[in-house]
Amino acid sequence: MKTNNQYDVIIIGGSYSGLAAGMALGRALRKILIIDSGNPCNKQTPYSHNFLTNDGKTPKEIASLARQQVQMYDTIEFFDGLVTIGIKTEDGFEVQVQTGEKFSTKKLVLATGIKDVMPDIPGFAECWGISVLHCPYCHGYEVRHQKTGILANGDAGFELASLISNWTNDLTLYTNGKSTLTEQQRAKLQKHSINVTETEIVRLEYKSGYIENIIFKNGKKAPLKALYARLPFVQHSTIPQSLGCEITPEGYIKIDASQRTTIRGVFACGDNSTRMRTVANAVSMGTTTGLMVNKELIEEEF
Repeated sequence: MKTNNQYDVIIIGGSYSGLAAGMALGRALRKILIIDSGNPCNKQTPYSHNFLTNDGKTPKEIASLARQQVQMYDTIEFFDGLVTIGIKTEDGFEVQVQTGEKFSTKKLVLATGIKDVMPDIPGFAECWGISVLHCPYCHGYEVRHQKTGILANGDAGFELASLISNWTNDLTLYTNGKSTLTEQQRAKLQKHSINVTETEIVRLEYKSGYIENIIFKNGKKAPLKALYARLPFVQHSTIPQSLGCEITPEGYIKIDASQRTTIRGVFACGDNSTRMRTVANAVSMGTTTGLMVNKELIEEEF
């Protein structure tokens, strides 16, 4: 909990990237405040993979241990809450949380994540992160060689089908309506025994988040063990836009090689600023951000 309202750095977002940035800055003897609303995008995901020393642990378990370790530094404080306002001031920045408290800082780190926009298919949201998946590198091994589907169309569907074919030979592309694949793409999918189904989907049958069947508009069903999809998303927080941070055409916060946004003094890390959506990458980006923020503070103070 806070002890005062003035900090060297405020980090908005206390998941993997924010915690990693906080640890690096805390170890650099900076007075840090991490503000977190406790709503990570991977809250439904049962297990995390491809993160050395933590492979197979739950995301919550990794985050809880990380927070325990970060809390050991007396240079770092936590505030549990949602930041609703962020403004530029003469000396840095001021943020306000939903309950009205205000905090001032020299530098601001946005580790706010993204929010997936679910399709209007009953059962999809309930299976998201469990058996409806976004990343084969995170979850493909666990559903290898199983009956697998892809919910996509056109170029995105073709690209994802070629990727997922590395993990299974029992693969179907569900376009959920008329296919926009080119004839060349269709022929290549057929060559690799990847079926294309254009029938509209009405819902997913599932138990405890694990998909069992796709139910189609014509009443038919298709058994399935895993379904991959790449969803549209929005920034989880409105603070980046309200501060004037430039957003890329894909929807990410624009950053340079030092994690700086287009607003001086504001840095970003994690899912809000990269397509590489893994726990390991979030930690890496967070640590880099911490180093870069401290370097900028030193350059300004020395």
